[in-house]
Amino acid sequence: PDKQPTPRDCLNAVSLVDRILEVLPQTQCTRCGFPDCAAYADAIASGEAAINQCPPGGYEGIHRLSAVTGQAFVPLNPDNGVQSPRSVVWIDENWCIGCTLCIEACPVDAIIGTHKRMHTVIESECTGCELCLPVCPVDCMLLKNVSGEASGWDAWSASAAEQARQRYAARQARLSAPVVVAPSLPEMHKQSRVQAALARAKVHISASED
Repeated sequence: PDKQPTPRDCLNAVSLVDRILEVLPQTQCTRCGFPDCAAYADAIASGEAAINQCPPGGYEGIHRLSAVTGQAFVPLNPDNGVQSPRSVVWIDENWCIGCTLCIEACPVDAIIGTHKRMHTVIESECTGCELCLPVCPVDCMLLKNVSGEASGWDAWSASAAEQARQRYAARQARLSAPVVVAPSLPEMHKQSRVQAALARAKVHISASED
């Protein structure tokens, strides 16, 4: 029979995932082929993904993953993209129609705005994941280089990665929270009429008992 994993085996597996996740840039860009950085970390730990699938981390990121996993360094897989300077998104207010599609696509809630009103990118929160670009129906979103020639981890930092990680987690928690739907005005009016009728009935019953 197959050997069952011991609690120690499970602990080691979990800690490996955590260590891998710590050295990923947390841009949540999905270029690695997985829905988020955590899923990619889990896939690396389980042997389902290689350590060279993260363009935002670049070659330095691969070296860090190599050190954590013990796997040999391999060049960045071009199928996942290329290492490039860090960019943030800028919205052209002359063309934005306020469709909110970019807000829904942003994994770290770095875009603010309301329906049919111009949206704005919080530059300090933008990870440059580019997930908002393809959903814009009027192509009013542009990329702005904010790191010059620096790319990969040279254009990023551990504090920026942790901030992005926390904002992504907060967004996921918000999206998974149960939605409380307030009653419509007609329903509220109906309830108030029912409550008033019950109050009148109580008064009538009390008067008849006297």
